[in-house]
Amino acid sequence: MKLFKRFSEVNYKKALLIIFFVLFLDQASKIYIKLNYPLSMYGEPAILDWGFFKLLMIENKGMAWGTKISDILPFISEEVGKLILTLFRLVAITFLGRWLWKVLQTKSTQLLRLALCLILAGAIGNIIDSVFYGIWFSNSYGQIAEFMPKEGYAPLFYGHVVDMLQFPIATWIWPQWIPFIGGKTYTFFEYVFNVADFSISCGVGILLFFNKRIFD
Repeated sequence: MKLFKRFSEVNYKKALLIIFFVLFLDQASKIYIKLNYPLSMYGEPAILDWGFFKLLMIENKGMAWGTKISDILPFISEEVGKLILTLFRLVAITFLGRWLWKVLQTKSTQLLRLALCLILAGAIGNIIDSVFYGIWFSNSYGQIAEFMPKEGYAPLFYGHVVDMLQFPIATWIWPQWIPFIGGKTYTFFEYVFNVADFSISCGVGILLFFNKRIFD
């Protein structure tokens, strides 16, 4: 029992291991996709298609599901919106890092420590794309990207987040009697994501489902 408790306890060393492990999986998968496949264009076959799972090469310029700040605030240009989003992510990472540091110094629950490690690792993984990928890679439109080219596809802080995982579990057509969406085709969970997104989702899920245990 004591051995299990030691194994499951998230201390400073294990927190770093969790963060670096998630970062390694995230960046390794993104770099592999970038250096081996061009962008997956609409209507083209997926890199890998098992029906319920597809491997793609997508670049997200905005937030979740490709939403951009300029879509919400039309008076802001796309370039300014992208910079604001990247800076916000940097601030969020700083906040999460300080929160995790304080949590590790207190008698907090292991679930809270694990959740913050997963969220922080995912946030760092995506911010690496946003800050550096524009200068690390050439563009992937109709070609395979080149690593460390003379000129990247975007300036510093303007990189795109790489997504590649999709689980289109089921597709159906809504009945005609349903307002607005009747007769339209819908695919359940068609969103494309990456390892960092999955890590963040797991961390947030832990906070939501175990909130009473975590926050007493």
